[in-house]
Amino acid sequence: MPAARASLSGSGADPGRRRLLAALLGAPVLASGGGLTGCSGGPTASPQRDGPVTLSVFWWGDAKRAELTERALRLYTERNPRVGFRVTWQGADGYYDRLATQAAGGNVPDIVQVDDTVLTEYAQREILLDLSSHVADHRLDLRNLPDGLARYGQVDGRTVGVAAGQTAAAVVFNRTVLRELRLPEPHTGMTWAEYVAWAQQVTTTSRGRVAGTTDPSGDYRALWLWLRGQGGELYRGRKPGFTVEDLVNWFELWQRARAGRATPGAALVEQADGGEPARQLVVSGLTAASFAWSHQLPELQSLTKAELGVAGFPGSTGAQWARASMYWSVFRGCRHPDVAVDVLNFLTGNGSAGAVLGYERGLSPSQAVRRAVSGDVTDPVQRRVAALGETLGVAVGPAPAPPPKGHARVRSLLVAAAESVRSGGVRPRPAATRFLAQADAALTT
Repeated sequence: MPAARASLSGSGADPGRRRLLAALLGAPVLASGGGLTGCSGGPTASPQRDGPVTLSVFWWGDAKRAELTERALRLYTERNPRVGFRVTWQGADGYYDRLATQAAGGNVPDIVQVDDTVLTEYAQREILLDLSSHVADHRLDLRNLPDGLARYGQVDGRTVGVAAGQTAAAVVFNRTVLRELRLPEPHTGMTWAEYVAWAQQVTTTSRGRVAGTTDPSGDYRALWLWLRGQGGELYRGRKPGFTVEDLVNWFELWQRARAGRATPGAALVEQADGGEPARQLVVSGLTAASFAWSHQLPELQSLTKAELGVAGFPGSTGAQWARASMYWSVFRGCRHPDVAVDVLNFLTGNGSAGAVLGYERGLSPSQAVRRAVSGDVTDPVQRRVAALGETLGVAVGPAPAPPPKGHARVRSLLVAAAESVRSGGVRPRPAATRFLAQADAALTT
């Protein structure tokens, strides 16, 4: 269920930021209290320039994310008492349905959390504010972000989102099981063939009690990185960036893995195809490894008593890129865009905010903030996430453009195609041919 909160407010202020906000709001700083909604689909009359401002903020996540985000927003209000927040959050299921309804009614919250599934579509539909002018004069300061991470928030050359955190496609593995079996852990930089061979060894050594790995043949992240490792891409503009032959080779790779018992049966794999952390097979103990985002490690760890580790995806580290786990964006109709942008700047580039938020959405997008807070991170699971980020470091490749409109449909089509091959009902080539035709249609409509 969605969770809504009344305006967050506080006392105290940062003098420099108070002066900035006074300039943005066009009036002396006043004590907080009451507030006007920053954006809505209602009356368009400008609020009083000497009144307080309330910005609405909407994100998906669990109660822990809500607690940390609200603490960070409260810290902002303590430093800028004229600015308060009305926050709403909910689980991932249904989040985009609700946001689409709000967009249709012109009632999008001022600040929204989105990911690359919808970034391009929402930018091209002009739902999201173009932040380029704010970036140009550093009101939104992205100079401490890895270059690829900043570029991954651009659509058609316009900055429309700033990374709320940096993540990486990762192999999450069960250290407890591997110690019991006296087998090595998977490691960043393994080839795909080496990874499959390792998974087969796990299944064999455990006498089938635990399969080595889940089957990622329907996982767009795995396919994308596998393609990039061979010089390809998932997309070229609004077209699939690969051929039928490429996809046949991908499906056949996992056919061989299944034949060698590196993966569990199709019915078990399909349980995890939706990507929900609680259904990942490494959590349920059915495989020694699953594929996930690195920033999900703490949540996955909370779901099992076994000790989990994390490594980068198989293949070249250059296939990875500095990837946003999700973005903060501003609604194009926001009545206080400069204030909203200042909030984004605070959430993504302020050391105090970074210390509060930790690694819940991934590594801080700002490299300066990462350095400032790294010594304060004592949780061993979060330290593993940070260590993977350091391992990948500058070895990652250039960022592609965010996925085009239709990406969500393509993801679903890939899962369906992979499941049809996995079940034995369709051979790889006809499944690949049908998928490419469907994907092309999804991207051009």
